Amino acid sequence: MESGFKDNYNVFRNVVKDFGADNTGSMDASAAIQAAITAGPSNGPDRSSHSMGTTGQPAIVYLPEGTYLLKHSLQFYVGTVLVGDPTNPPTLKAEYDFADDHMIYAKDPNYGGTINFYIGMKNIVLESNNVDPNKAITLLDWTVSQATQLTNVGFNMPRGSSHVGLTTQYDYNSNLILNDLWFSGGSVGMKLSGQQWVFKNLKFMGTTTGVIAGGTDIVFLGCQFEQGNLGIDAQGTSGSLTVIDTTGVGMNTLISTHSSNTAGNSIVLDNILNSGPTVSVGGNAILSGNMPDTWVHGHVYTPGDNQFQPEQGRIVTTARTPPLLSGKNYFTMAPPTYKEYDVGQILNIKNVPGKPVLGDGQTDDTRNINDILSSNRDCTVFYFPAGTYLVTDTIFVPANTRIIGDAYASTISAVGSNFADESSPRSMFRVGYPGDVGVAQVSDLVFTVADVLPGCKLVEINIAAKSPGDVGFWNTHFRIGGAVGSKVESKCTNNANDCKAAWGLLHLTTTSSAYIENMWGWTADHDLDGNNPQTISTGRGILIEGTAATWLIGTGFEHNTLYQYNFEYARNVFTAMQQSESPYWQGQGSSALNPAPWDDYLTSSDPDYSYCEADDSKCRMALFERIHGSSDLFLYGGCNWVFFNNGGNCDGDCQTNAIQVRNSTSVYMYGTNTKSTTNMAIEGTKPIARQSDNAGGWGGVLAAYLYDS
Repeated sequence: MESGFKDNYNVFRNVVKDFGADNTGSMDASAAIQAAITAGPSNGPDRSSHSMGTTGQPAIVYLPEGTYLLKHSLQFYVGTVLVGDPTNPPTLKAEYDFADDHMIYAKDPNYGGTINFYIGMKNIVLESNNVDPNKAITLLDWTVSQATQLTNVGFNMPRGSSHVGLTTQYDYNSNLILNDLWFSGGSVGMKLSGQQWVFKNLKFMGTTTGVIAGGTDIVFLGCQFEQGNLGIDAQGTSGSLTVIDTTGVGMNTLISTHSSNTAGNSIVLDNILNSGPTVSVGGNAILSGNMPDTWVHGHVYTPGDNQFQPEQGRIVTTARTPPLLSGKNYFTMAPPTYKEYDVGQILNIKNVPGKPVLGDGQTDDTRNINDILSSNRDCTVFYFPAGTYLVTDTIFVPANTRIIGDAYASTISAVGSNFADESSPRSMFRVGYPGDVGVAQVSDLVFTVADVLPGCKLVEINIAAKSPGDVGFWNTHFRIGGAVGSKVESKCTNNANDCKAAWGLLHLTTTSSAYIENMWGWTADHDLDGNNPQTISTGRGILIEGTAATWLIGTGFEHNTLYQYNFEYARNVFTAMQQSESPYWQGQGSSALNPAPWDDYLTSSDPDYSYCEADDSKCRMALFERIHGSSDLFLYGGCNWVFFNNGGNCDGDCQTNAIQVRNSTSVYMYGTNTKSTTNMAIEGTKPIARQSDNAGGWGGVLAAYLYDS
């Protein structure tokens, strides 16, 4: 944001106090709420102009409890977070003569769907009960991509009506997760078209069709379908549909799809309770009733066999390990709202007498942040308001600390010589000491670097949870380059060899046990706030070494150099949706071949690519997953997309290997998808699953890949 506007710009807006919105349900509130969304600085342009840049116009738009009548739709812009009172979520209620076809358009119309980042909505009920049940109306369009959040939102529609809860119809999109939502009534709960999602803890009650699941890689986790005709219409799921720990009650059919002669339209069910037809293919029920084990429809690879088995409904056993479970189900947790605490238990990091923390993107805030975190352990929650908090050394988060920011607007950014030494990487944000056990929760922060810092490990987690969820990250994201406020945006425009911007993004150490939900680890492939080409090398995505219990739900790591996901002697890991893309600057024609430019100081957990020929540029591209010395990994819904070689479009197979497994046991992969890759999985250096043998979706689909399990 331009300095002349910053002092006159309010990130937080209360629609009632600041914009006069009626919350009694007696008057139209749409104009007032839209004014709160659109307002820019008092001395400058409004947010619809985008003159402050994509990341320079965050808006936290708060709705106190009550009912807000809408006669007209609301339009979001990138940076908008619409949030209600979590103690009593407000209702946005469409008036009987509602004028438009959607109540809310979340997609910013000035940008394509795949770059609609940093948008959120939570703690709100959307209602269309007053609208003619025959009117074509949708409550929410959610054509958005990574680093967005939709959680604790209800969709209340008349039963038997033609109303639709949610669509993604206005452009292609690349989302990660929708979670903790409920849908009542209506003809369709969600009508989807896009790349990939995990849907966690969704409930559909009396909705005629719960989900029309158009997409490539789709995962349902812990969902409920009640008193409807069809739970999931998977005819448009071109890759894989994976359904875990899900219940159907009073449904005519839980899942319906069409027959396929390829590996596409794979279906994996794991621990399903249902009465009546459970899976219908081409109109014929091929599975009915409960499925307490794992049921696979598609291509299956069994241990040591490089020939797939085409299965129309094979039952296998997935030996879930107790540390990952709550009862028989995988443990999950809703994002904390901290509604149980009063204002006196929340400390604003900027309001501590004698220890100024500015978050102005210019001042070094390191010492005072650390002093405040270490000396106020009686505080329940530390609040980091919107701002960029520059740090020149490690921020240490002690045990029994809870931190929450303003979503997409509260950024921790490293700068300075302490993070410059690649041979001795230093953590910017370190959570607990090895051996610590307790609580450490972080929500709604962005982590980045303000300069090219080859020795910066952005986040390191050492602490273990006493109980599942005690250590957790929700809606927290990484961004390397691609935005104003970091010199990476302007320095890294030509050659990745000259831009080792960060050592790595996230390290879950051997002593850690963490629950992570909705996290995007993005090394920028394009500039959000300008027109600078972005050719950036971040060494590593996520390194998982934890053995006690790790949950990764709705995560994506993209464009990192050596790997996106690395399981090194890890154990007891559950993932639901891992999304990634290879660096655009790698591949045929590139001058930087892995492990360059990081080859001077590789660690024991880094792949050295010595199994590739020295000049084999497509072999020396970032692995989607490296699995070494690990056991009890339960990986559902992985996808690796390859779009470019050396910054230009590629034809045919653009990368040689996606997943490498070595010396591991009890590895279960379900619903794995790739694009433009020769080998989907190799064991050591031996190709096992080739994309050409498993054609479907965007390239290749593995319904089940079972390694020594």
